[in-house]
Amino acid sequence: MEKKKLGSILTGIGIVLLLVSVFADPLGIGGYLGFGYKQIIGAVLGIVIGIIGALLYRK
Repeated sequence: MEKKKLGSILTGIGIVLLLVSVFADPLGIGGYLGFGYKQIIGAVLGIVIGIIGALLYRK
């Protein structure tokens, strides 16, 4: 798979993971009200995956 395509896919996955983590409570999939540790982990992973994807896309 070429780097640009992989980068696009990873960037998309990262953005979706970040958004789902941030909006878990309004979506009804959060464990409790407030920003829990699982949401923090999901948001951080989403950011990291998105950045890796963007870097791969640029090369």
